[in-house]
Amino acid sequence: MSNSQIGIYGLAVMGQNLVLNIADQGFAVTVYNRTESKTRQFMETINAEKPIDAAYTLEEFINRLAKPRRVLLMVKAGKAVEAVIEQLAPLLEADDIVLDGGNSHYKQTEQHAERLAAHGIAYLGLGISGGEAGARHGPSLMPGGPPEAYSAVQPILEAIAAEAQGEPCVAWLGPGSAGHYVKMVHNGIEYAMMQAIAEVYDLLKRGAQLPAEQIGSWFEQWNQGVLASFLVEITGHILQYREAGSSQPLIDLIADRAKQKGTGKWTSQDALDLGVPVPTLSAAVEARLLSAFKPERKRAATLLQGPAPVSHPPADLKRLAQNLEDALLATFVCAYAQGFSLLRFASAEYDYNLNLATVASIWRNGCIIRSDLLEAIRQTFASPHPPANLLTAPYFVRLLADRQVAWRAVVQQAVQMGVPTPALGSALAYYDGYRSARLPANLIQAQRDYFGAHTYERLNEIGQFHADWQAK
Repeated sequence: MSNSQIGIYGLAVMGQNLVLNIADQGFAVTVYNRTESKTRQFMETINAEKPIDAAYTLEEFINRLAKPRRVLLMVKAGKAVEAVIEQLAPLLEADDIVLDGGNSHYKQTEQHAERLAAHGIAYLGLGISGGEAGARHGPSLMPGGPPEAYSAVQPILEAIAAEAQGEPCVAWLGPGSAGHYVKMVHNGIEYAMMQAIAEVYDLLKRGAQLPAEQIGSWFEQWNQGVLASFLVEITGHILQYREAGSSQPLIDLIADRAKQKGTGKWTSQDALDLGVPVPTLSAAVEARLLSAFKPERKRAATLLQGPAPVSHPPADLKRLAQNLEDALLATFVCAYAQGFSLLRFASAEYDYNLNLATVASIWRNGCIIRSDLLEAIRQTFASPHPPANLLTAPYFVRLLADRQVAWRAVVQQAVQMGVPTPALGSALAYYDGYRSARLPANLIQAQRDYFGAHTYERLNEIGQFHADWQAK
């Protein structure tokens, strides 16, 4: 085969499934992997009638692509992407297009784009969400870069993307690194939602002494209502899963150390650089870091005191279930609000000109953070006068007002039980902080002026002021 419409470099799980997805839509694909045996193994598993062929050298790979060439990199972010670009650049020509489908840091995306642009080669940062199943059957795609380059690959990306209400979950998001930045924030929100779910599980398992399968059934019920989302759905499945021949839920045998690949941390770091509060997203990152301190936590468990363990389930399980559902929903809303707030500021800082309604639209299906809430979020940002923060949109004002009492009850009960809730608690603090017309920052400014003469502003006069605080 020659004149393939796209080439895929990298045949790990995501790469393989994207190849099959693209081929199923009728596009001819040429594949290449650094390890030749991996390529041969993949080719032996596919139907010979699919429009897929393989190349075993880079030159062969590039020569089999129709011009202008379209090359999708499905390799590990960081040094691997740099190495592949180093190899490919001399073989490509002006007007060719390279798409980076990994979780590259947005600043590296800018560097790669600048380097290739000097040779007339376009570079698209392509955020991909949905995991293995999404890649195979329809992911959410977040491309950013030159708009003309996106137009050249748009038919392929729209064909393979998930759909929501008949619309493909892909759209050009903006220039430069816009796509990878949006994917980074997507992952930050994902961290927060996963942590909040884990805290609800912990409250029920450790705090209320309920078995995993019963907790799983609650998540299944919640997924039928306003909490309907991918993460709530799979949590219900996970908590009720038993290995063949086992009488114990698998979840009870999994080590309590959560790993991460860095995108959540990058989100928190950039939010700090931009001065945008994302406390729930950051709390989720820190919770994963704390989970890694397993030996220290085991020792501390023998030394540090807490409340007496719960010996039996609460009497009113129905009320507990409703409160937890409300608290989890409110925390999800705050996680989305923080993520979209960061996107708004980043868009202005980096000249992305993001359309937040479009971002919400392409997250409605295919991606890990998909939920029924995203349609209301899309409508909110598509309105003629979108709010600065999602929390102040009329729909979400009402939603949170109806749930804030239950939310507070959950956080209070967690404190009394000694169960940590960094996501649920930080989201509530964010809500209370954002709704406060006056915060105690006036005291902080006075302290800064006292020890460092940093000055302060007054409510009754314009200007910067300094007080001689030690004068008698």
